[in-house]
Amino acid sequence: MHQLRHVAAHLLTPLLMCLGMALAYLGAFHQPEPNHLKVAIVGDAPQVKVLAQTLKDRAGDALEVVTLPGREEAVRQLRERTLAGAYVPESHEALVAKAGSDTTAMAAEAVFDRIAAQQGAPVEVTDIAPPSTGDPTAQGLFFLLVALSIGSYGSVAAIGAAGAGLSMGVRALLGLVTSLAVSVIGLGVAGPVFHVVDHDYAAVWAMSWLYSAGILAVGIGLHTFLRRWTTLTMMVLFVMLNFTTSGGVYGPWLQNDFFGALHSFWNGAGFVEGARTLLYFDGGAGFGNRVLSLVLWLAAGAGLVLAAGGYERRLRTAARTETVGVTEHAAEEEIEEAVGV
Repeated sequence: MHQLRHVAAHLLTPLLMCLGMALAYLGAFHQPEPNHLKVAIVGDAPQVKVLAQTLKDRAGDALEVVTLPGREEAVRQLRERTLAGAYVPESHEALVAKAGSDTTAMAAEAVFDRIAAQQGAPVEVTDIAPPSTGDPTAQGLFFLLVALSIGSYGSVAAIGAAGAGLSMGVRALLGLVTSLAVSVIGLGVAGPVFHVVDHDYAAVWAMSWLYSAGILAVGIGLHTFLRRWTTLTMMVLFVMLNFTTSGGVYGPWLQNDFFGALHSFWNGAGFVEGARTLLYFDGGAGFGNRVLSLVLWLAAGAGLVLAAGGYERRLRTAARTETVGVTEHAAEEEIEEAVGV
């Protein structure tokens, strides 16, 4: 019976992983639909404003519809990634930026298709930021994120298990070296092998390293406090909540408010959106904030490592004090016995 309870206790972790993955992935991906999807109608004529207002009234919270005076302004906002798409009624042209998110662009195109159909004309789609030939769906960076994540949190388990007898400083150094290896492997495959990344290799590598080092630092620090629950916690932080909020498959405009809110600061979104902005939008608006989020996650991990190191030192000091106390007590008993004799 004791052995069965022991097995049941160990089975709790994978069962909780199963539940968490089901809740996270199905909650994030099972029914993507526009949620304040921001689109623009281009033009300053009265009928343009009427069209925009009619579209907004019909869509409700699904769309956020604005009017812009000209096509150039629409292109500028698309490149700044503050707009999902724009429609020019005069020419029936739909402007999208597929490199920012192919699924978001498709959602915007579906909106504009309905408008063009009502006007009795086919829509002409113009992609102002097409993805690279090695990443036609604009989701390759997400799969690079998956590889970096698995390499990073998998290494946490290895360092925690095999390096349990090492000092925190040595484990932290191992984590740093491992993150360098993970980032080089990830970029080597995504770049020269599959051409998902075809320029700015050094900058993408630096972001990969920041991302991986942050995960390893958080995991190494948490292992001291959580022990056997570290793996489950890492899965929650860097798989369940991370992949679903990264924007790699569906962006925040196609998710509910919970996942959309996490997208603004989670480290996976920092890597994916930062890399997209760098590769396809000339490192424009928002790039600095995405890099900052990766730095802050690494800083949080470093803080956990320092806290864990201090905690382990206190445990060792307490253990030594207890050992000395036991030794002194045993010596006193021996002296008393000798005197008694």
